[in-house]
Amino acid sequence: MRRRDFLVRTAALGAAMTPVGVLGEVGEAHDGERRRALRIGLTPVFLDDQAAFLNRWRDYLSRASGYEVVFVQRSSYREISEQIASNALDVAWMCGYPYVMDSERLRLLAVPLHLGRPAYRSYLITPEDAPVARIEELEGKVFAFSDPNSFSGSLYPRFLLHHAGHTPDSLFRRSFFTWSHRKVVEAVAVGLADGGAVAGYVWETLDRLHPEITRRTRVVSRSPSYGFPPFVARRDLPAAVFSRLQSVFFGMRDDDEGLRLLTALNLDGFVPGTPEQFSEIREMARLVDRR
Repeated sequence: MRRRDFLVRTAALGAAMTPVGVLGEVGEAHDGERRRALRIGLTPVFLDDQAAFLNRWRDYLSRASGYEVVFVQRSSYREISEQIASNALDVAWMCGYPYVMDSERLRLLAVPLHLGRPAYRSYLITPEDAPVARIEELEGKVFAFSDPNSFSGSLYPRFLLHHAGHTPDSLFRRSFFTWSHRKVVEAVAVGLADGGAVAGYVWETLDRLHPEITRRTRVVSRSPSYGFPPFVARRDLPAAVFSRLQSVFFGMRDDDEGLRLLTALNLDGFVPGTPEQFSEIREMARLVDRR
């Protein structure tokens, strides 16, 4: 991808973040009864056929749950957090970092499994030929973060810098947010950034789908494993709705269409998850953000 193409795509990101299949507060069930719309918030997924995939997933969840599912896309975790806090969303696929910052108002619904585990890593990446072994060696360089409220794309690299006695401003000549893990990889691949932090899950999935992009980058280091970005529900979501949707997520790997959707996402399924899975992220946030 050329540098100019990346800049144009990044500039157009805000305009692209529109609700998918917005149906309003209620939808019409096939049997004529009224049923409530279930609003699920997402930040941008990294698949090439994003709209087609989300339509398939929305239809699947609607059929399996008995609720009219509405996917609402927003460009940042902050927007997702604000909307679920104000009850504009019922459920959201959220990073572990904003989850621990607002866990008193949220309830874990389902945690994805990747490579058989409900965990993932943060990757530090550079261009393929960069002689870098640690983040401190990017002093005076340009660095790409994903989202300010991303664990793997913001909090973890800031944690590394904190331990080395630095901040992004003190170490890098310049840093910027791409608002997408995929775009971090693309920015490093085209030379827009000398390094970047990205979810290992996204880099590994892109490596399967688009090795022509990832082979222009190099994984310098991998963090320990931390809780995978979970699906969360607002705490006052009715228990029957919560339980029904939870059972649908857990059952996806036992259903042919559900398994096809999981395969497209490079996931193995979903499990309940516990707040303790995210305790290390909570402590890291308190240390780095002084909260």
